[in-house]
Amino acid sequence: MLEPTAVLLAHADGSPVPTKFTPGSLGINDPFDRHIAYNEPQDIAAGVVQASGQFSVDDYPYSEMIVVHAGRITLQSQDCTLQLNPGDSAVIARGTSLQIEAQPDSLWAFCADTQPIEERHPGLTALPPLTLLSPSAAPGPEILISPAPQCRSNNLFVEEPTNLRIGIWDSTPYTRGARPHMLHELMHLLEGSVTLQLADGTDLKVNTGDTVFVPRGAPCAWHSSVYVRKFYVVK
Repeated sequence: MLEPTAVLLAHADGSPVPTKFTPGSLGINDPFDRHIAYNEPQDIAAGVVQASGQFSVDDYPYSEMIVVHAGRITLQSQDCTLQLNPGDSAVIARGTSLQIEAQPDSLWAFCADTQPIEERHPGLTALPPLTLLSPSAAPGPEILISPAPQCRSNNLFVEEPTNLRIGIWDSTPYTRGARPHMLHELMHLLEGSVTLQLADGTDLKVNTGDTVFVPRGAPCAWHSSVYVRKFYVVK
């Protein structure tokens, strides 16, 4: 079995990424044909969708964060309409009755919680990049190579039964050694850049506007020399 590793989903400038995607859907009720980079069935999946046109689903099957890289996406539920341009992000909660309109050649990265649960709290949640943040824990001293950073975060969407957390995080620069990633995590950099050193010793540079997914258990080190702010999905 291959060791899990971080994968780039999309660059900010639209240039190709080296990731190998698998075309397909996440299930019989999935409204999209996707390009899947990581899929742990009945747990979590990540990749990209390139689509045009209108889509409709009465009972959205997953809780899913999307971040737009090209085009414009309009999400309309019973109570809310969101227009998402490149760099914008939102969460679709499972159970939402949803209309989706994608401009031609729209592209978005996704991270979908596919764990089957009965509980439903349908709706749409926008992720404003400039949301106020509160102090949060820094990496432990046992793995820090640099002085401890100052970190802040804000969970804007929480699904307790699946332990899903989606929100915004920022940090002053720091360096830490390699360790297996403790959670599944999607990161979309709103500001700054970070270098992730992978298990094979290669460096994966993630720049402003890029989206990357790090599976639980994937070994990686972190080095940032500038302030970093990101959207995140963790589980």
